[in-house]
Amino acid sequence: MNDIARQYSRFRVTERILLTGHSHQAWPDVALDGQLEAFEDAALAVDDKWGRAFAKADSLRDTYRMWLQDPEADIALGANTHDLVLRFLSALDLRDRPKLISTDGEFHTLRRQLDRLAEEGVQVVRVPADDPETLAGRLASQVDDRTSAVLVSAVLFETSRIVPGLAGLADACARVGAELLVDAYHALGPVPVELWGTGLENAWIVGGGYKYLQFGEGNCFLRLPAHAQQARPVITGWFSEFSALTDAREPGKVAYGTGGDRFAGATYDTTSHYRAVRVAEFFAAWQLTPKNLRSLYQQQLRRLSTLFDDLDLPASVIDRDRSMPVEAYGGFLSLHSPRAGELQRALAEHGVHTDSRGSRLRFGPAPYLTDDQLAAGMAELRRACR
Repeated sequence: MNDIARQYSRFRVTERILLTGHSHQAWPDVALDGQLEAFEDAALAVDDKWGRAFAKADSLRDTYRMWLQDPEADIALGANTHDLVLRFLSALDLRDRPKLISTDGEFHTLRRQLDRLAEEGVQVVRVPADDPETLAGRLASQVDDRTSAVLVSAVLFETSRIVPGLAGLADACARVGAELLVDAYHALGPVPVELWGTGLENAWIVGGGYKYLQFGEGNCFLRLPAHAQQARPVITGWFSEFSALTDAREPGKVAYGTGGDRFAGATYDTTSHYRAVRVAEFFAAWQLTPKNLRSLYQQQLRRLSTLFDDLDLPASVIDRDRSMPVEAYGGFLSLHSPRAGELQRALAEHGVHTDSRGSRLRFGPAPYLTDDQLAAGMAELRRACR
């Protein structure tokens, strides 16, 4: 047994094969301790619980600073990335710069919202994501002085491909005063994220810990660049007033908090932060660091890729992209099949849990999986295909 697997007894990771790591990883048992602590603090302190809850929020911000390798980062927290992206979009000058640039490979949170904005007259340019190696450059070629922002993933959620060249895209945005928002959700954990010295110092970074960091729901963040202190999001929560209460008020003008508070929301369920802090402490104790996790995910991806190739299944039934080495991928193996959904259901019936997105069947490694479990999962795929 993988030693760390014993720490996930409630998710029964030794009794079933959870290859859902890119979507919903198991939570270590200490996550429950965090949830109970949240209840106990509420029961003990009642309304005064907020001081304790805000301390957990500050600890979570520090955790995200570590993952971003940006110790001084201003971090806004949110229940999900949609809340945070909405606040970001509401801070843009879409009247004078009505152009937003993105890709056709973004997660549904962004895809749907941009679709709706386009219905209301915002110019939305979508660049095909089918060639990630040239994607950043093709996005940059669309940037002009009518562009408010470019929104792109660091790792594409369907294919697991890392998008290189984002520094050049950041330069193109800076030349015309456009913003760059990078979705790092599928990077945190499998792919180390560096901002300083990589050209992304002035980028906005959005992401969360629901997937690879095992924080569970309700734990997302928006990293603000330094110039965000001038931003005035139209969608703004009353929690932003906490750090602005002592400021002199201008009649008819809404005041904003400082740092991440500028993009703060409103009353939230504190339990998510308690849980996340306990899991972050668990990661530190087990040395699940960005460097170590990158090595682990690469090792398991190589193993899964080799196991799949050894199945020698017909490409018309299921196949994978072999054009790039494993280093070009994030934290999961993406297989292409016209029967992806059917195969996912067949695997689940035999205790192998994966997920599918359209024609993509995704196998997600995780720290608690063993080589034997990876092999058993692929063996079940052979049976399902036959």
